[in-house]
Amino acid sequence: MELAGRTRRGDKDLRRQRSTVRAGEMFHSTPPPDLIFRPALPSRPDTARGQRSTMKACGVSRAQPEVTLLELPEPTPPGPGQILVAVEAAGVGPWDVLEIDSSWDVGLRPPAALGVEGAGNVLAVGTGVTRFSVGDRVLAHAAPLPGGSGFWAERILINADHAAACPPELDAAHAAALPVNGLTALQALEKLDLSPGQRLLITNGAGATGALAVQLAAAQGIEVTATASATGAERLIGLGAREVVDYHDPHWTTQVRDGFDAALIIAAGTAVEALPLVRDGGWLCSLTSDAPAEERGITSWDLYIEPNGAQLAQLAQQAATGTLKLAPEPMPLSEGPAAFTRVVAGRAGGKKIVLIPG
Repeated sequence: MELAGRTRRGDKDLRRQRSTVRAGEMFHSTPPPDLIFRPALPSRPDTARGQRSTMKACGVSRAQPEVTLLELPEPTPPGPGQILVAVEAAGVGPWDVLEIDSSWDVGLRPPAALGVEGAGNVLAVGTGVTRFSVGDRVLAHAAPLPGGSGFWAERILINADHAAACPPELDAAHAAALPVNGLTALQALEKLDLSPGQRLLITNGAGATGALAVQLAAAQGIEVTATASATGAERLIGLGAREVVDYHDPHWTTQVRDGFDAALIIAAGTAVEALPLVRDGGWLCSLTSDAPAEERGITSWDLYIEPNGAQLAQLAQQAATGTLKLAPEPMPLSEGPAAFTRVVAGRAGGKKIVLIPG
């Protein structure tokens, strides 16, 4: 996701993008597409009568804020610059709770499906869309949601420039597990702008975002130290971390050598602990909206991200070739409420839960 008016590290104008997702780890078969919007085929009978068909979804109603299963009207045909997508898989993240009370305003209009990331097949394209055609496989992080409803449904309307082509080697579950976590990790590292050989501390390295940040940083030659549970240490070493520290140890900060060039905060509440470990003049980037006040010349900021189709295409290619490893856990859309509860409670166990319609 491209940071609008992106600033490089050290700039005083490190803007907070309030309309975009707080993308940190805040707590540690679709119906046949040829039935709608294909010009050569007849409309469904109910569509011909001017009524919109319904689809299965998981989200919130107008009356209740609880996440529940829903029957929603199918999206309207895409407008200029938009595409209609038949959802194959949709990601679930802790940020989805922010959509319910508009803490993160993505244009949700209840009753509506939640979810701002996923993968699927293009059913129809609006005027001005040249990058995609009907039948293309895509993945996307969509915010705002032009149709007022999200990815936890059989269909979704999104802005075409938020989408990327999905490589044929990348299945739907892995594609849906990538957008928000991958873009968060990539954009954070771009803003930190570290060089090979420099040292980076990542808290919650075993989470979905942290594991991708470890891989991306290590691939750049950055020396990564990550916090995680003891059970996650071997996996993170395999992903490229130089050192893994057990965050359950209340004195974990004494178990690492200080003087880090930068810290990437993905575990809520660890920014204050990590700051003393950063060298004078270093950088601290928080994904959990708790960046501490700057001191000792350290630049400290909160990162908020935006969709970026070009960056997502880059990440998708890396995932397709196996240079980025993902850990999706598919669940049926019918289990969406339980999946949401599990993720918000921090019980995903390092997996990325994705919902599969059908």
